[in-house]
Amino acid sequence: MARGRSPGYDDQREMILRHAAELFARRGYPATSMNEVAEACGLSKPTLYHYFRDKYNLLVHIADGHVSRLQALVEEVEGKHLEPEARLRELIHRFVEEYAEAQHAHRVLTEDVRFLQPEDSERILGKERAVVAVFAQALAQMRPDTDAAGLTKALTMLLFGMINWMFTWLKPDGELDYETMAPIVADLFFGGFPAVRMPPPLAERPARP
Repeated sequence: MARGRSPGYDDQREMILRHAAELFARRGYPATSMNEVAEACGLSKPTLYHYFRDKYNLLVHIADGHVSRLQALVEEVEGKHLEPEARLRELIHRFVEEYAEAQHAHRVLTEDVRFLQPEDSERILGKERAVVAVFAQALAQMRPDTDAAGLTKALTMLLFGMINWMFTWLKPDGELDYETMAPIVADLFFGGFPAVRMPPPLAERPARP
């Protein structure tokens, strides 16, 4: 008969992932050892291996777990059936607030994804692309001309540029927090979005030298 999981098993795994994400974010994935992860968690190395078979397994769970939570947020917002602008504002707010609790995991996802094996990388990046596509769809519904001009993806990535890199300068103990910044990011984007002018069709643009 298979031995069941002990009470608190999942909580222990989550604790390990949080500590590993913080170490990977601060030191980098290659420079962090399983010994350091075990020490940060207050566990013996054999106990750590009971939960995760190796450091790469930790990396996969951190990256996949983070982007899966973002997917779940998208699905939750999509379930509200909001109008495009309201939907996009809600997505911005939810993502900014999520990053407040997942700064280390987000840094790992953005900086250490290159260490993933092709199969894992494709799966995780596929989830990322699905998340981006929902933002892009809302933008295209608000301004179909951006889609016709091939600008929807570029505008979507500019928006993600504001959201994704806040962790590099917004300090948790500073005067501003993520809850305060979420509506500001939305206002800043929506204040400029209507002013974006469409470039001329590709055939009418000057040839590159």
